[in-house]
Amino acid sequence: MPPRPYILLEANYAQLRDDRPNVAVLPWGATEAHNFHLPHGTDVIEAVTLAERAAAKAHDAGGRPIVLPAIPFGNDAQQLDQVATISLSTTTALHLLRDVVRSLKAQGIDRLVIVNAHGGNQFQPLVRDVQSEFGGLIVVINFWQLLPDRQRELFSDPGDHAGQLETAFLLHVAPDWVMPDQAGEGSRVPFALESLGQPGVWTPRPWSQSHPDTGSGNPAGATAQAGEQFIDAATDSIAAVLVELSQAQRGQLPYV
Repeated sequence: MPPRPYILLEANYAQLRDDRPNVAVLPWGATEAHNFHLPHGTDVIEAVTLAERAAAKAHDAGGRPIVLPAIPFGNDAQQLDQVATISLSTTTALHLLRDVVRSLKAQGIDRLVIVNAHGGNQFQPLVRDVQSEFGGLIVVINFWQLLPDRQRELFSDPGDHAGQLETAFLLHVAPDWVMPDQAGEGSRVPFALESLGQPGVWTPRPWSQSHPDTGSGNPAGATAQAGEQFIDAATDSIAAVLVELSQAQRGQLPYV
């Protein structure tokens, strides 16, 4: 295949100069255990897959996206006891985001979409700070929150970490890296301090103690077909965002 002009790792300068992108897409994942059956890079694979497939659809529809290389690390402070987990502090994530936005602004790209595939990555305060400093528009897409109705149609129990949704996703895009026979049930040990489990009350879960197999949600029943159907719907949704942002004019809320 020739280099795709909307994938920065592949595109050459002639392509980028002649057809300048105006919306950057930043896949952001994490490197951590995903039960016993999914790869440590699951979140990175998900973020990159969604970003690249959505950008292809947006490009074909007349949008001008460019997918940046993925950031492979996220906030995994509660999983550092698990082998080869890499965690970024919030301060480091802020500096990374700031430098990406600063660089893009110098080239006239003032629209950025973060495709986030890790629940521990919390971008709202970072985006508020960076956008107020540099202007432009920063959008965060959390893939597991997309299309809740479609998720309920495809999955009896999507889970929130290495459950049916993520297992189905990987079965479609990287089946050789999925080991279903090794999967745990993804059960959670409830807090002994029961008042901390009520709605509106939050504290980080000591992950290895709360989730002995590191999963949250039972992956049983996941299929590659369900993964493909969800990915197709999700990339349609993301592509619509990219096209609309690419065509947006200053003054159209929230692009002010």
